[in-house]
This record gives sequence, structure tokens and C-alpha cells, in this order.
Amino acid sequence: MSGLSWEIVLGLMGGGLVALMGLGVPVAFAFLAINLVGAWFILGGEAGMKLLAMNATEAVGSFALVPIPLFILMGELLLHTGLATRAIAAIEKLIAGVPGRLSLVAVTSGAVFASLSGSTIANTAVLGRVLLPDMHRMGYHPMLSIGPILAVGGIAMLIPPSALAVLFGSLAGISISGLLLAGIVPGLMLAALYFLFIVTAVRVSPGLAPPDPVERLPLRARVRPFLIYVLPLMGIVVVVVGSILAGVATPTESAALGSIATLVAAAAYRALDWRSLRAALLGTARTSALILIIISGSITFSQILSFSGASRQLIGIVTGMGLEPFVLVAAMLVLALLLGMLMDQVSIMLITLPFFMPLVNQAGVDPIWFGVMMLVALEIGLITPPFGLLLYIMQSVAPKGIGMRAILGGIMPYLGLELVGLALLFAFPAIALWLPGLLR
Repeated sequence: MSGLSWEIVLGLMGGGLVALMGLGVPVAFAFLAINLVGAWFILGGEAGMKLLAMNATEAVGSFALVPIPLFILMGELLLHTGLATRAIAAIEKLIAGVPGRLSLVAVTSGAVFASLSGSTIANTAVLGRVLLPDMHRMGYHPMLSIGPILAVGGIAMLIPPSALAVLFGSLAGISISGLLLAGIVPGLMLAALYFLFIVTAVRVSPGLAPPDPVERLPLRARVRPFLIYVLPLMGIVVVVVGSILAGVATPTESAALGSIATLVAAAAYRALDWRSLRAALLGTARTSALILIIISGSITFSQILSFSGASRQLIGIVTGMGLEPFVLVAAMLVLALLLGMLMDQVSIMLITLPFFMPLVNQAGVDPIWFGVMMLVALEIGLITPPFGLLLYIMQSVAPKGIGMRAILGGIMPYLGLELVGLALLFAFPAIALWLPGLLR
């Protein structure tokens, strides 16, 4: 099969991967299976298998990937010790006396939890379990109950600590610390857009969010839980982001410091026991193993495409079109948005980055700027039907009576806001590049 044309190799590799995932095979194992077949038939039998094993060893042993399990551990600890739930309850007491209060609580809590956990799934699941039952019982419109929770859940992909941002930086070969810092301002910008939309929607149509029956507590009673359960946890963010921004720690070192800070915080709140620690470690090991399997196969996948000539030919076709850099970037983002309707985020990265990054570098486009926009496009894919992962996470935690139709109706306005945010990043690169510029 080594004599096959690059078109056939590309079709077989891509088609086989899509077919396996369509059959329900987890992406990590689907990717591994395709790599095994490709290594044997394309890279030369036993020599190809040895190359696959060598690539796997080198990839998993890379020091740059250490932040992934450490960032995942931070989120798992906050989830299993209950600190995340306490923080959300404190924010709920702080925001009072405003229309659409619980919707604003969802956005604020989601942004705070995103800066602590780095997990889109955990962010959505926790907010859905804690806030959605009350919002549904009180009669909130899905646009102001389901929508904010789903939309803000994806922000965890942008705001550090983000394991997916580390994965993206590793696969794309760009600065991980720069990418982590570049996602902060866009993530906060999206949260601000959601906040403004909710306030405007409630003013225009007060019936979307019924009057809140919760009595407004005295200022001291509202501020005290925030000072106890939220403000100290923000010290974890200062440790992670501040150490990178100050130039005193690499992303790996900052992730280690963040994990230690999370353990100390859980112990200080007397929320850390052997049961919660065991659950957090098992969750971290399970998720990290799948990610590392995917990474170990990505190098072989790229080598198979390169050996067959597919990468070189496709890049030559695109560069031969003479597209302007901005047009090229826009076309790649549109492709990522379309793939987000059909595939998960890791699969999209694995399939597109081997082709996208050489084009980005050849066109002279800032890779950090492009990386942040790709992360936003991937985030949009999380809430885009029919494959959007967070849509199904929401369905699994939503109260009885809430079907997929209500979930889709609630998220649609926020899809528009996400596209507005992506357009702003495209038009004004400084939104993403300002903070990494301070590091330089």
C-alpha cells in the first residue's frame, strides 16, 4: 500500500477515522487503530510499528505535557471536595435584587469556576446540577437558564488552567504559556457579552425571568460567604497566572504550584479526605490517559500523511491559490466551525493542525492569535448541534421535562454572541495578544 497516491491515503485515513468514531469507538482508540494500520501499511511494516512505538514513548515523555494532568487534577479536586459548590452558593448570595439574578449568577460562577478547574464538562455539569433545578422551578425561560450555563461552560477552554489549551499548544508547536495568557481576555470578553445580553433581554422582556422570591440579605451577610469561599480560591488563579506572567515559572511549574495551592485550600476548608482525594486522582488518571494516548498517536498520524505526500500536496494546493493571509485564516476558522458540528474538539485538532500550522507559519500569521481564535471556534463546537458535547452533558443533568428542543432553543442566542466574539478577535488581534505581549 506504500505506492498508493496521497489522495487515496488521505481518504482512507480520514474516512477510517470518521467511520470508527461513527461506530461509537472512543476517539483515543479510534485514532490509535488508524495509526496502527497506517504505520504497518504506509510506513513499512515492522519498521513502521517501531516508529509508532518510538513516537509514543517520546510524546508521553515530553516535559511540556506535564501541565495537562496537573490542571485536570485541580478541577477534579475542586469538584470532589465540594469547594466548587460552596463557591457557587456564595456568589448566588452576593448577587441579589437584580432581574434575572440566577442567570447572572450562572455567568459569574461559570467564569470563576473556569479559572479554577479548566474543564468545560465539569463547569457545565456543576452549574447544571446546582442552578438549573431552581431556575426551572421558578419559570426561567430556557434562553436565560439553559443558555447561560452552556455558554459559560465552554469558557474553561480559554481561561487558564485549560488542559485543552495545553494540548492545542503541544500539537500546534506554539508557546503554551503565551496561549494560556492569550485566552484570558477573550474568555472574560465572552462572559461580559453574556452578562450584557441577559441584562438587556430581561429589561426588554421581563417575563423571561420571573421576580426572584429570595429576600435580599444584609450586605454583610451577602459579602461574608464571598470573602470566605470565593476570594481565597482566587489565590489559586493568582498562583497559576501570576507566576507565568511574572516570568518566575514555566507552565509546568505553574501547574504544579496550582495543584499544591488547590490541595492546601481543600485541606484548609477541611474538605479534603481520602475518599475525595481518591476520586480526584482516579478522574485525573482516566482523563489524562486518554489525552496522552491521543497525543502519542498524533506524531505518527502526521508522519503518515507526510510520507504519503498528502500534507505537502494539500499545502501546495492552498498556497498556489495566492490567498491573502486574512482570507486564509478566515477559511480555516470556517472549516473548524463546520467540523465542530460533526466531531469532538480533540479530533478536530488532530485532523486540522498538521495542515493548518504550516500554512499559518508560511503566511506569516501570528500563531498565538490564530491559536486563540481556533480555541474559540472549538468552544463554539461544544454547543453546536448535532454533535455538541455540552448539549448532551446538559441533557444528562437537566431536570425531568427538559428535552433537547428546549436546550437547543436556549443556546441559540449565545451561539450568535460567540460568533460576535470570534469576529472581534479576528478584527482586533490585540484582544488576544496584549497580555502575552507583557510576558515578552
